[in-house]
Amino acid sequence: MLAVHLAVIAFNVFGLFAIPLGAWRGWSFVRAPTWRWLHLASFAVVAAQAVAGRACFLTVWQDALTGHAESTPLVMAWVNHLIFWPLPAWVFAALYLALFAYVLALLRLIPPRPFRLSPPFGGSTGEAGEEGRGEARRRPSPTPPPPLRGPPPPAGEEK
Repeated sequence: MLAVHLAVIAFNVFGLFAIPLGAWRGWSFVRAPTWRWLHLASFAVVAAQAVAGRACFLTVWQDALTGHAESTPLVMAWVNHLIFWPLPAWVFAALYLALFAYVLALLRLIPPRPFRLSPPFGGSTGEAGEEGRGEARRRPSPTPPPPLRGPPPPAGEEK
């Protein structure tokens, strides 16, 4: 469970830096709508829990699974000290609200691409000007082979 918790934290922190840097560097993934909306939703959940004065649900699950064992493994204890700070709850609420506001600002300043629903089975949308915008491009149909003809007539015979 600690690995999942760390992955969510890494996802959230990575997005805070990757979105503005990626927009500046022209990285297309920072405008991917699914990733951006998941990033916003993740921060919304964290901020809402902090404002409500509740611990993150991942922390609650982790505590339930580990049972607050007295002898915590060294690496786990080290990581816990990195991600669980002994600060008042209002500090976390203010911090998470500020970060959520920052993510909202990033959404406005560096908007994601709109969702595009692709037609089933890779068919064409029929809209003009869609080529070259990152969608899977359809390969042109190969030239059909010439029609089959019988064997050539023997030399000297005409058809």
